[in-house]
Amino acid sequence: MKFTTSTALALLLAAPAFAATEKSAVLDTYADIAHAGYEDSLITAQALQEAVDALIAEPSEETLTAAREAWLASRNPYQQTEVYRFGNAIVDDWEGKVNAWPLDEGLIDYVDDSYGGATDENEYAALNIIANPSVTLAGQEVDASEITPTLIADTLNEADGIETNVARGYHAIEFLLWGQDLNGTEPGAGERPYTDYVTGEECTGGNCDRRADYLKAATDLLVSDLEEMVAAWGEGGEARETVMEDENAGIVAMLTGMGSLSYGEQAGERMRLGLMLNDPEEEHDCFSDNTHNSHYYDGKGIQNVYLGSYTRVDGSTVEGASLSDLVAETDAALDEEMKAKLDTTMAALGAIKEAAEGGFAYDQMLALGDEKGEELIMGGVNGLIDQTRSIERVVSTLDLSDVAFEGSDSLDDPNAVFQ
Repeated sequence: MKFTTSTALALLLAAPAFAATEKSAVLDTYADIAHAGYEDSLITAQALQEAVDALIAEPSEETLTAAREAWLASRNPYQQTEVYRFGNAIVDDWEGKVNAWPLDEGLIDYVDDSYGGATDENEYAALNIIANPSVTLAGQEVDASEITPTLIADTLNEADGIETNVARGYHAIEFLLWGQDLNGTEPGAGERPYTDYVTGEECTGGNCDRRADYLKAATDLLVSDLEEMVAAWGEGGEARETVMEDENAGIVAMLTGMGSLSYGEQAGERMRLGLMLNDPEEEHDCFSDNTHNSHYYDGKGIQNVYLGSYTRVDGSTVEGASLSDLVAETDAALDEEMKAKLDTTMAALGAIKEAAEGGFAYDQMLALGDEKGEELIMGGVNGLIDQTRSIERVVSTLDLSDVAFEGSDSLDDPNAVFQ
C-alpha cells in the first residue's frame, strides 16, 4: 500500500495519545524495589551467617573482623528498606523483630560497671542471659540452659512488655560482635575481643560457649525473619497484594513512608534528638560506629521510592514507573523541586558519611560545642525537613487524603525533650 502525506497525517491524528502513568505500574515498581531490597538484605545476612559460623568455629582477630565486615555490609541494603515501614502495617508489625532500637544490652551479656544495673523502667536491664542459664521473668522461672532462636524470640525479646529488652535483630548481633562503645564522644567503636568466643582457659568475659550459642541463634533468627519479608513482597505475597488492592491507598503508603522517615524518624528521633542531648547513646548503630551509613542509606531509600529505581548489591538496577513520573504529569515544576531536594539531602548525608569515613566519627559530631559536627548533622536534618515540605505538596498535588507523617518532640516541641 502506498501512503500519501495526507494519509500519514490522518493516521497520526487517529493514533491514541501517550498513556498517562498508571498508578498500578507505580505500585508494581514500589513492590519490586521492596522485594529486591529485602532479598539483598537476606543475601547479605546469609553471608553474615557464614561469617558468624566461621568465627564460632575458629575465633581469631581475622574471623571476628570478617564477621564485623559482613554485618556492616548487611546494613546497607536493609536501611534502604526502612521507607517501607511507615504506611505498610505488615512491615511495621514485623520491623521490631530485626531493627528495634535502642536496646538495654545488659539483658544479653556482660557490661561495664558504668552501665549500672536494673532501673525503674527496666528491672531486666542487666539480666545477662548469657551468664545465667535460669532466670525469672515477670514472675515466671525461665529455663535458659539452651540458647535457641525460640528462647530469644518468644521469651527474651521485649520481655515483660518492655521495648528496650531487645534480644534479637541487627543491633543484638552488633552488640555481640563489637561490645559496648565506651568512648563517649571520643573516637572509637566497641572493642569486644575475639577471645570472648574462645572456649577453655583463654575465654574472656566468661561463658564463651553460651555467647557463641546466642550469636548463632540471633543470626539464624535474622535470616529467617528476612526470608519472611522477602516472601511477603514476592508475587502473591501479603505485602504486595495489600499495596496493589487499592491504588490510592498504595500511593498513600508510599508517601507516608517517605514523609514519616524523612521527618519524625530520621530528622527527629535519629538525628536532631541525639544532637540536642549530645548523647552518643542516641546513635542508631552505636556499638559499631556505623551510624553515618545508616543515615545515608535511609535517605537513599526515600529517594529510591520517589524515583522508582534501586541499585542492587550485585550492581543491577530495578526500576520502572515512579512517583516522579506521576507528579511530573500534573506539576512538572514540583517534580523538579522534589528531585532537587532529595539530591540536596543526599549531598548533606553524604558529607556526614565522608567525614566519618575520614576519621571524624559520628559520636564526635555529637559532642557538646563541636561546631563542625553540629553543622554536618544539621545539614542532614534541615535537608530532610525541607524535602518533607515538598512531599506534603506532592500529597496535595495528587489530591490524596488520610496522609499523616510521624512527628518528633525534638522537632515539634523541643522543650518536651528536657522535661
